[in-house]
Amino acid sequence: MTIRAAERGDAGPGPMPAGTGAGAARADGLRTGDGPRTPPTGVPALPAWRPVRGGNAFEITVARLAQAIKLGMVRAGERLPAERELAERLQVSRVTLREAIGALRDAGYLESRRGRYGGTFVLSPRPGHGAGLGRPDAGELAREMGERLHDALDFRRVLESGAAALAADRSLPAGERQHLVAALAASRDRDPLTRRVSDSRLHLLIAAASGSPSLAAAVADVQLTLDRLLAAIPVITRNLDHSDEQHARVVDAILAGDPDGARAAMEEHCDATAELLRGLLT
Repeated sequence: MTIRAAERGDAGPGPMPAGTGAGAARADGLRTGDGPRTPPTGVPALPAWRPVRGGNAFEITVARLAQAIKLGMVRAGERLPAERELAERLQVSRVTLREAIGALRDAGYLESRRGRYGGTFVLSPRPGHGAGLGRPDAGELAREMGERLHDALDFRRVLESGAAALAADRSLPAGERQHLVAALAASRDRDPLTRRVSDSRLHLLIAAASGSPSLAAAVADVQLTLDRLLAAIPVITRNLDHSDEQHARVVDAILAGDPDGARAAMEEHCDATAELLRGLLT
């Protein structure tokens, strides 16, 4: 099954309905800001919005919000869900949530706007990028990680291939299928400022489509572990071409209900990424 066929089969011959597409692919189904949005059909909640449990509620809330921003669950220019809804989803007090938002606003991730169309908006997934600070040193980051790098790459291969197979084994509702198609299109972005976010977003939606919140949370964690390294390595056009092809094969297999094909395509993709990182960093 091709992506084009999948779009025709699930979304009809016309353009996607309003509320779908990469910019609207919030798999948590929350309204954002003051204006309601049509919630996606049957899409599991992404892991950043899971309830805060144990530890320091403020620190965990900051980490949840930062993870959502860095992994593209809420993208630059988009508004965070309304405070009341977000506090309910995270199961923290609104005071704790406001303090966490304030900390990320001070760090340059967020800004608050007043007025009818106000709210809390994402400024950047990487504050300081392009402000003369330059690209982080990938080799230094890899040395800091040490053996954790190899462990994370191996863990990711098993985890994400399993998530893709589970997603392909489910009967996905039209809303989830549309979100995968839209996220795949967005992941082909070649702008270095947005490519990593769009790539991570696709992987997270695939994990969410597995139907396992625990698996989706683990995929988010490993994506975050590797995020700085993947953002730091040189941009190689041919590698991006291969990555786009691999992503398409994964999504095609999921939409076709082919678990073995989805698993194999994701394993190939993870192996290629691991090989690139090991070749450039070790």
